Amino acid sequence: MKERLWGEGRRLWAAWRALDQQTIWVLIIATALVIIHDAIGGRRFFQETIADWFHPDQQGLMRWAWRFGTQGILGFLVPIVVLRYAFKQRWHEMGLGLGDWKLASTLALLYIPLVIVGTWVLSDSAAFQTKYPHFAPATSSWRLFFIYEGLFLFYWIGWEYLWRGFVLFGTARTFGHYAIFIQMVPFAVLHISKPLPEAMLSILGGVALGALVWRCRSFWIAVPIHAAQMMILDFWCTMRVRTEVEGIGLGALWQIFSGG
Repeated sequence: MKERLWGEGRRLWAAWRALDQQTIWVLIIATALVIIHDAIGGRRFFQETIADWFHPDQQGLMRWAWRFGTQGILGFLVPIVVLRYAFKQRWHEMGLGLGDWKLASTLALLYIPLVIVGTWVLSDSAAFQTKYPHFAPATSSWRLFFIYEGLFLFYWIGWEYLWRGFVLFGTARTFGHYAIFIQMVPFAVLHISKPLPEAMLSILGGVALGALVWRCRSFWIAVPIHAAQMMILDFWCTMRVRTEVEGIGLGALWQIFSGG
């Protein structure tokens, strides 16, 4: 029995050694980072354990700073350290190079105007105006607005790199093009609490963004593609709240930029 167990142990160790260690640890670490962020990266954790360190007037913004900052650190900085120093990856191998920046820039320039128009229409809804930006005081102070959006951008960098950088490029040498679909799975699963149409669309969105990043060989294109939707919507909703302008025509647009 003892010899049999030792034999099984040796076979298990040999099988482990035969696997690509980078792929294994990228998948394990990515999963652990999501769990860690869920445990300590939320606003509730901040309120229960950290909020007392700040003046009550600062706590509202700092709750969002904590959430966005932890995502940026866990999704962007930690994966970079792992790939760069544990697996000796070069910047372009990690998806952090410029890649095909001409194609990426062209696609972004084509996409952003559609986002501007679409979010302009959505922002005319009172339901959107009461929800965005999530940090309501940002609608009454441009200083708070730009601080909040800067933190929000760091969040998006962390969110996108975790899947479209760390997992996509970290497993590419094992799975090749299939890595596009592998990174889509956890990305879509994390949308499970969203409304059903949005959750289902996250499957298509995850594949499309993964394929785009793979083609451009750089994760940076995913940031404006994904983040612009929320950040521009925040801007339009803020402008409408400040000016109380309704409507989606050119007249309404003129009123907004002329101060209502």
